[in-house]
Amino acid sequence: MSHTPTEFLKIANHTAEHFGFQTIDQLKKKPECKKCVTDMPHTVTGTNKKLDAHQGLLSNGIVTFCENKLFALEKPTLLYSFEQVPRTGESAVAFHIFNVERSIAEAILIHATRALVSELGYTDHTVRINSLGDTDSLTRYSRELANFLKKRMDTMPSTARELMKEHPLAALSHLVEQNHELAFKSPNPLEYLSDPSRKHFREIIEYLDMSSTPYEIDPKMLGHHECYSDAIFSLEIQNEDPDEVAPLTARGGRFDEFVYRTTRTRTPAAGAVVVLKNSKAPARVPRVKAAIPSVYVVQLGFGPKIKSLLLIDSLRQAGVPVFHNLASDSLSTQLRDAEAQGVKYTIIIGQKEFVENTVILRDMDMRNQEYIDQESLIRKLRRKSPVLA
Repeated sequence: MSHTPTEFLKIANHTAEHFGFQTIDQLKKKPECKKCVTDMPHTVTGTNKKLDAHQGLLSNGIVTFCENKLFALEKPTLLYSFEQVPRTGESAVAFHIFNVERSIAEAILIHATRALVSELGYTDHTVRINSLGDTDSLTRYSRELANFLKKRMDTMPSTARELMKEHPLAALSHLVEQNHELAFKSPNPLEYLSDPSRKHFREIIEYLDMSSTPYEIDPKMLGHHECYSDAIFSLEIQNEDPDEVAPLTARGGRFDEFVYRTTRTRTPAAGAVVVLKNSKAPARVPRVKAAIPSVYVVQLGFGPKIKSLLLIDSLRQAGVPVFHNLASDSLSTQLRDAEAQGVKYTIIIGQKEFVENTVILRDMDMRNQEYIDQESLIRKLRRKSPVLA
């Protein structure tokens, strides 16, 4: 199967907005950004744009965040943009989540990229995931890796020996690319994670298990040590013809430390980039007029967040647009937002509903509510809300 760049971007546009991502044009109109008089300087350059494995597309998010004063929002910020891959001109969509420290950020990114890839027809794919951990984790791991490789310098290729002068992870990345036996005998970074990084990674794995996502923990999947911190992931996409390479790449991860190095400000950040290979980005980016949601999904707690994410995807597949704020940990904030959006229905998932596999459906006009299972919920929303059908 094949898609034109315009088709790819249209599907990406719909997927991104359903999962709560907004364009820079939407975000910079927020009152907080327009009234902001302070600056957040950054040092993102062409040199460090080479570190993010996407020829700078992930790094561009930092530039956008700083130069458009998105830091003034001081709340979870989900940004997406259509990009042209430097040098190749290929079409890409970049997703960024700022100000979300918890693992729900990675869960949203993985789910959104999987939804996009599936919508394009590539339903047979596996998530590959690894973690280099936070600064403490990476320091310990780098020390052990350096000791391991220094003892085996005589068996290393000359290129890897030269890369050791830069960083042991640079040498390891080359060994992995060369499928060298030392790469697969080297220390496992997951064994050196700090307690916070181990907890963070474990929560992402719990999400993958709860969502029945096919995944593989791959300790040899590496990102540049100056860019990625904690979890990194990619989608391994199977093509219809096993002899052909899939025309899509999808990769992402957390880059808190990269943001700190380039801005000197602690801002949690995670992102992902999906590229349509061998394509030419269109001169004009297509915009699809989105339906105005009449439903708001409210959640509280880790399990309910994941359940809500899966429900939001089911509603996407059923053609039901929704508002939500999965990154929020405040029930009152979400309920106030639901009121402000003027939705007809609010779906509430708390710990009780998560355990009982139900939801609370609240009619905001009639001011009544009922417990209902997910299948009945979707049927009812489609039947009672002609705007959503």
